[in-house]
Amino acid sequence: MIMDKISLILVIIGALNWGSVGIFGFDVVSWLCGGPQSMVARVIFTLVGLAGIWCISLLFREREAYHENEQ
Repeated sequence: MIMDKISLILVIIGALNWGSVGIFGFDVVSWLCGGPQSMVARVIFTLVGLAGIWCISLLFREREAYHENEQ
């Protein structure tokens, strides 16, 4: 499902950003978007959060049913 892939990509971006904050103290998204309070950064943070919520559903799906829908 395309929504699953988009959500996973956004969650990975969020994880890498948090990793850079934890390791280097550097927020890449805020730096690229002009600060953590800029509208673009807030939209990106919101999309990453929504993607994380969507990915919760991946934990509860039947694995066989998921692979049947891909083919």
